[in-house]
Amino acid sequence: MLSNEQIIGQALDRIEAGYVFPEKVADIDAAIRRRLVAGEYDNLDGPALCETVTAHLQKVCPDKHLRLLWSDQPQSLDPADEDGGRAAFLALLRAENQGIRRVEHLDGNVGLIDVRRIAYADEGAAAIGAAMQLVALSSALILDLRACSGGTPEGAAMWCSYFFRDDQVHLNDFYERSTGATRQFWTTAHLPAPRYADRPVHVLTSAMTFSGGEDVAYTLQAHGRAVVVGETTRGGAHPTARHPVTEHILVTVPTARTINSVTGTNWEGVGVIPDVPVPADQALDTALKAILGA
Repeated sequence: MLSNEQIIGQALDRIEAGYVFPEKVADIDAAIRRRLVAGEYDNLDGPALCETVTAHLQKVCPDKHLRLLWSDQPQSLDPADEDGGRAAFLALLRAENQGIRRVEHLDGNVGLIDVRRIAYADEGAAAIGAAMQLVALSSALILDLRACSGGTPEGAAMWCSYFFRDDQVHLNDFYERSTGATRQFWTTAHLPAPRYADRPVHVLTSAMTFSGGEDVAYTLQAHGRAVVVGETTRGGAHPTARHPVTEHILVTVPTARTINSVTGTNWEGVGVIPDVPVPADQALDTALKAILGA
């Protein structure tokens, strides 16, 4: 069984090896080790240790993806099984209908899709297409991301692709530290349901909307394809790998950064700022009034 000092040491090693901003690693390491020497992590149990270290990490480096996470379910420590959390997230998506909570047809021929997670583009394509097929004949669409807690950049690009006419729209770039390469994301050429390129789209957000959900909201807003209604989102823009330190503790390390093709930046630390700021619980009614002219 690892001591708290060993857990923190291994987490810091992962951050040093992979964090997308290597110039910040020395400050992160020094700040956490000062607290370690001062005994601030002595006698903390697993969940409390994760919560405390995360708060200290984000104090010195306000990156909301830089965290220690407690998992009630044991995680494999076999290096051969390590996949950055993909297998666990795939299982979660399969249990949650690829992140799609509900699809509704509202009065006034308005479609509503409630998305809680952004699925992988390959496994999620059929479910995303099914949702978009159900709203294909609506006059306007509301994409509810108020409870969307994150997901994958590939899936975000697929969701966004439905709202443009073709595959000629450059959405954003991802710079990866490990390779030094920049990967471009464009709208997808072939989709399993009709595009929704010629009608109004409103995206609902809350202070809890995070990561992949923010990607969809920010991208559609930046390209002038949707009106964002609700609250400023949490502000986590960096694709992240998850590494098990113990069977119950993982360190999440942002390994890449998003660069929007329109703004040249992203929503890290500032969130997606809505076009129509209202409390989250009023966002749906506000969007409907705007769409229906009420």
